[in-house]
Amino acid sequence: MTFTNILQLYVFILAGFVGYNIITRVPPLLHTPLMSATNAISAISIVGALVIAGAKYSLTASILGCIAVTCATINVVGGFIITDRMLRMFKSGDAPKAGEGK
Repeated sequence: MTFTNILQLYVFILAGFVGYNIITRVPPLLHTPLMSATNAISAISIVGALVIAGAKYSLTASILGCIAVTCATINVVGGFIITDRMLRMFKSGDAPKAGEGK
């Protein structure tokens, strides 16, 4: 194993540890708005995973890229579903239309 591989592994493990600690300390009330923001980050992850999956690096990189695309896509779709459900909770059926009084 080269120094570069060890450094990349160290950064990966550190990022996972820091991400886990940050997410577990977020109050439950903020999880849904936070999910909306993480959809954009997951979309960026999808683009990066597509680049890795489509590049001719190695079979292992392509397989891991496909797995990353699948996981990030599930995360984005789930985030949109949760956000949509949250927004529907705040809509009322009898809201006045534009131009109408109470």
